[in-house]
Amino acid sequence: MFGLSELALLLIVAIVLIGAKKLPDLTRSAGKAARILKGEARAMKADDTSANAPNTPRVIRASPGDVTRKDPS
Repeated sequence: MFGLSELALLLIVAIVLIGAKKLPDLTRSAGKAARILKGEARAMKADDTSANAPNTPRVIRASPGDVTRKDPS
C-alpha cells in the first residue's frame, strides 16, 4: 500500500492543512468512527447468519410469575 516515506509525506501535509492542534482530535474521531463501523459490520454479519438458518426455532422463556396477558374478567 503506502511506504514509510509516503506516510510521512501525508502526515506532513495533514499537519500543514489541518493544523497541529486539531490533528489529535481528528485522529481520535476517526478511530471512534472506525470502531463503530466495525461493530455495525459485525452486527450485520451476525444478523445475516441468524437469518440464513430459518429452521432453528426461536425459544422465548418466561419465569414463573411473569405476566404475559391479563384476564379481562
